[in-house]
Amino acid sequence: MRLPALLQAPHYAQQSMLDPAGPKAAAVTDFWWFIFVTSAIVFVVVGGALLYGALKRPGAGPPAAVAVDAERRVGRVVGGAVAATALILAVFLTLNWQLERAIASPKQGDVLSVDVIGHQWWWEIQYPDSLRPSNWITTANEVHIPVHRRVRLRMTSRDVIHSFWVPNLSGKKDLVPGRVTETWFEADSPGVYRGQCAEFCGHQHANMALLVVAHRPDEFREWVSAQRAPAAEPSDSLREEGKHVFLSASCSLCHSIAGTPAFGRIGPDLTHVGSRRTIAAGTLPNTRGHLAGWILDPQRIKPGAYMPPNGLDPRQLEALLAYVGGLK
Repeated sequence: MRLPALLQAPHYAQQSMLDPAGPKAAAVTDFWWFIFVTSAIVFVVVGGALLYGALKRPGAGPPAAVAVDAERRVGRVVGGAVAATALILAVFLTLNWQLERAIASPKQGDVLSVDVIGHQWWWEIQYPDSLRPSNWITTANEVHIPVHRRVRLRMTSRDVIHSFWVPNLSGKKDLVPGRVTETWFEADSPGVYRGQCAEFCGHQHANMALLVVAHRPDEFREWVSAQRAPAAEPSDSLREEGKHVFLSASCSLCHSIAGTPAFGRIGPDLTHVGSRRTIAAGTLPNTRGHLAGWILDPQRIKPGAYMPPNGLDPRQLEALLAYVGGLK
């Protein structure tokens, strides 16, 4: 499937909670702006009062009378400040309670279910189909969704606690080993939105990113159809050789490719890896040169990653790149 140019460029991925692209993120952003503006007003008022008190000269009159009058004024000001503070906190509490109820779970209706599994340091994405297991989709580090349709995420972790966060679409939600947590979001317009792990999860925590790609409904159906297909068969002798290299080297021990004997489950599924925008969980653009560097020496690019170096000669590397790059 050929995507619009906007969706093919990783550098166009958006990541800002102040630019919401869905109803859930918009509700959170509106509440944040209300708190920010209210806090700014309180800061200015309190700062002005302190400045006034520091610069004000004592009033004229007998010292005793001045002291009594000042004490009364201070009492009224303090009492008013306490009442205003209590009112502001009550408003914050009420609005926060309403927000929590509004975004707690998606409304009933046509909801797309997606499973997210956190690994050190990449994201496994699954689109389950309980009626037809052959329609089950497994990919990595990219969540593809249709616009104007709510998406329910069921999440867990295979190792340590991770946290799923796509600022333009949703707030943070932890992935806990042995438990299933849920969150949801919805995109208002097509685009690419960057997310990341927001819970320190080890040495490469900062390089555990993902992309959410929001499609128009017809484009999403095309993507689903393409992802359900088995891996593309080699179309020339070089790619055929690359397939042999993949299956005979250590690659097949960790990765799986549908339609081949490779069923490894340690690393990401590579059935359609050629169509992804990045490799190594958002660390590098998915280009031929970056892919070559990642295959040969992943520890130099992402120290601590579980992928080992691969000692391939130039011919083997060229063939493997041709094969893997053609898995779209």
